[in-house]
Amino acid sequence: MEKINPMDIEKRSFEIISSELNGIVLDEEKAPIVKRVIHTTADFEYVDNMYFSEGVVEKALEALKRGAAIVTDTNMAKSGINKAAAARLGCEVHCFMADEDVAKSAKEQGVTRAAVCMEKAVELQKPVVIAVGNAPTALIRLEELMKEGKIKPELIIGVPVGFVNVVESKELIINSGADAIIAKGRKGGSNVAAAIVNALLYMASPREGI
Repeated sequence: MEKINPMDIEKRSFEIISSELNGIVLDEEKAPIVKRVIHTTADFEYVDNMYFSEGVVEKALEALKRGAAIVTDTNMAKSGINKAAAARLGCEVHCFMADEDVAKSAKEQGVTRAAVCMEKAVELQKPVVIAVGNAPTALIRLEELMKEGKIKPELIIGVPVGFVNVVESKELIINSGADAIIAKGRKGGSNVAAAIVNALLYMASPREGI
């Protein structure tokens, strides 16, 4: 049993992650993101299933430094995002799932609230980072909105978890050519979406420690 100062637990966790990569050398730019996802999930398979579009990390950091709005598809993901780190960059974090107008529109259209949330993101009229950790329907509607020329996210984090249309929705975003970070396959979740956002926030506005 290791005796560790509570303030050093996260640092020690990252040291363990690095040691257990078994010689795998991660791309320097992507490593903080992949390691934070592993830290959140204790799942080393993310080393192999994380997709990064060309130059996406640099582009994402630039967008966050410009105060891009962050839109999530769950309040769980929103809760997991470090608000102090976001505030340092002037980034607001939104989740529209509980909004009355979203619920009403979803019922009228016969679609999910997550899909309508993507429509509401169009109204923000500022650079947007979309972080989807639960609903493949959000990614599907987002891809449609991009095709319609209604939105062009600075970054799409596509990590919904599950079985129905999960893999297919991720492939839609990959094939769209959008700037994206995707957890390929069925794995993901709101915690993974928040972890990726936090990793980028910490990179854009470094904090003490990790």
